[in-house]
Amino acid sequence: MDFKQFAENRYTTKKYDATRKISNSDIQDLKDILKLSPSSINSQPWLFTFVSNEQIKDDLAEASYFNASKIKDASHLVVFSVMDNLLEFERRVEENLNEGSVRFYKQFVKPQPHEKTINWLTHQVYITLGFFLAACAAMEIDSTPMEGIEPEKYKEILKLKDHKVLFSVAIGYRHKEDSTQPNLIGKFRLPSETVIQTID
Repeated sequence: MDFKQFAENRYTTKKYDATRKISNSDIQDLKDILKLSPSSINSQPWLFTFVSNEQIKDDLAEASYFNASKIKDASHLVVFSVMDNLLEFERRVEENLNEGSVRFYKQFVKPQPHEKTINWLTHQVYITLGFFLAACAAMEIDSTPMEGIEPEKYKEILKLKDHKVLFSVAIGYRHKEDSTQPNLIGKFRLPSETVIQTID
C-alpha cells in the first residue's frame, strides 16, 4: 500500500476495539518518530506523554467530554504539551541548539511578548500532530486527535511542570462496528480546485 492509500483509509476513529493493544515495538517506533518531528530552528518545545495505564487513562477520559469512550477503549492515549516556562525553554535552547538557531531565537523570537512566543512554540507542537497521524496511518494504527479535553485537569492528573497541555490523540485499532469507517461511508473532501492552487 502506498502512502496515498494509507491517507484514503485513515479517518478519525470513533469506536475502538478495546481487546486489541498496540505492540511495545510499535509504540517505541511512534516515540522515535515523534522525537524526529520537524520544528522551526529545531526548537523542539514539546513533551509527548504516552499513557496506557488504565486508571490514568480513565481519569483523563473523565476530563475529555464526549471523547471519554474513545480514550477508555483505545490502546493508548498520547498527550501533546508545549513548554510554557520560557526561562526553562531558553536554557534548553542555549544548551542544545546550534549557534545559528540560538542567534535566530534571540533576535526574532525572544524580543516578542510572552504570549506571542508561546503561540510560536505552540505552532511547533501542531506540526508534530500531522507527522504523528501520518506515521500512525503508515503503520496501520488508527487515531483520534482531540482538542475536546480539559487541559488544566490533564496537567493535574499527569503532574506536568513547565508545560501546557494542548491536545491528545487516542491510538489503537478500529472496532469492526465503527459505522464511520471510510470503506463503509466513503470519505468526503472538498474538490481539489477548491483547496489546491497551482502556479506554473
